[in-house]
Amino acid sequence: MPCTTVLVGKKATNDNSTLIARTDDGFFDVKKMIVVEPKDQPKKYKSVISHCEVELPNDPMRYTASPSVDPKHGIWAATGINAANVGMTATETITSNPRVLSADPLVELKKPKTKKEKEIPGGIGEEDFVVLVLPYIKTAREGVLRLGSLLEKYGTYEMNGIAFNDENEVWWLETIGGHHWMARRVPDDVCVINPNQFGMDAFDIVDAFGAKKENLCSEDLREFIKGNDLDTNQDGVFNPRDIFGSHSDQDHIYNTPRAWFMGRYLCPFSFTWEGENADFGPESDDIPWALVPDRKLSVEDVKYMLSSHFQGTPYDPYLNHDTGTRGKYRSIGISRTGVCSVCQIRSNVPDEIKGLEWICFGSTTFDAAIPIYTNVPKLPKYLTDVTLDVSTENFYWGSRLIGAMADKDYNKCIQLIDRYQMACFVEGRRIVKEYDKKMTESKDFSLASEANQKICDMAKEQTTKTLNAVVHESSVSMRNGYNRADN
Repeated sequence: MPCTTVLVGKKATNDNSTLIARTDDGFFDVKKMIVVEPKDQPKKYKSVISHCEVELPNDPMRYTASPSVDPKHGIWAATGINAANVGMTATETITSNPRVLSADPLVELKKPKTKKEKEIPGGIGEEDFVVLVLPYIKTAREGVLRLGSLLEKYGTYEMNGIAFNDENEVWWLETIGGHHWMARRVPDDVCVINPNQFGMDAFDIVDAFGAKKENLCSEDLREFIKGNDLDTNQDGVFNPRDIFGSHSDQDHIYNTPRAWFMGRYLCPFSFTWEGENADFGPESDDIPWALVPDRKLSVEDVKYMLSSHFQGTPYDPYLNHDTGTRGKYRSIGISRTGVCSVCQIRSNVPDEIKGLEWICFGSTTFDAAIPIYTNVPKLPKYLTDVTLDVSTENFYWGSRLIGAMADKDYNKCIQLIDRYQMACFVEGRRIVKEYDKKMTESKDFSLASEANQKICDMAKEQTTKTLNAVVHESSVSMRNGYNRADN
């Protein structure tokens, strides 16, 4: 699942909250947002893709999820926040190399070739992670440990990066081959940028095998590295990206330019990103995984980065003139994104309302994000009642329609999109502020459902208004337009 991930520690945000965010870039997957109650969580889980069966604990918590509407390829819950105010986003497809994959092969489903042979299930993967982990963890660190144990037991059939956050910590886990993994606690003062590559460029292996304060990994990782001659580092430096990751030609077109754009946004003054003497360019292999931003970040900053189409650079596909590099690199905001969410765990409100999930659907360049209280028994129909048929009655299809039409007339429609995105942020924040105050004073946290409905009503109004305007602009510029005076 080609995606882009952004993680922000609490000291790097404007309000002391932790943020984990990701674009879920499938193949135009139709998505919805739901609440999964404990009674609806399976006792035994079976993967559609790999046929792997996993027995689950008997004490699941309520959690949000953004599954695919069509279940034929599995749930693909993607992202969510549970009742303990722990967020999870899974997963970021990452890269590896032949040395790793030959030493610990991916665990793929093996179908019988003859009637006498038995099927051998594969491991767990993107389809499964949220359902197998999120309902059972009370801290971000617990998420890493639970997922790590599952990977060691069942293996995985793909390379993945998974993020967890709670009120105080953000953790990032990356898989290594079929059964190995490593994870780091994201420093509080940094922002992590991870575009479909093995990302970690530093790891304290002494801590991982000692105090385990901020680094965790498979129990045999040192032996795995040594026994398979995987260490390519020089001068005693331990850089996991060099050991387990890739530096391919495809990375330089598809992956690293996204990190470059985000780094350029985060640290415009601390580093030089363009020109002959640039510290980092779009194809640099050493763009840092984590950066201390030049200013503190908000949800709006994260959404902006995840909506990127290389605006302000010669690589923007929407430029009016051909720079020779227009559209050269893969944008972050692309057409086939199904859902994008920012899981925000706040510190300045009561426990019952600490979790906010900022949700948006479709191409992030054109869609709008709205905040949703997650500790609720159900969500508004505008988010949940999504079908495979196009409709203006839900947020997914309304967002997808706006993007599909505005893309064709970008220069005429972008001002409409900017107003739409701004209105949803302004009104969404206003409603959250209003209801935070109401619930804090009254202790009636059931009002969160009322707030969510108000936010969705607002989003529907703004989406319809924008859709009307975009349809008009697209209609005016149709190529078969003609007037009598055109003779």
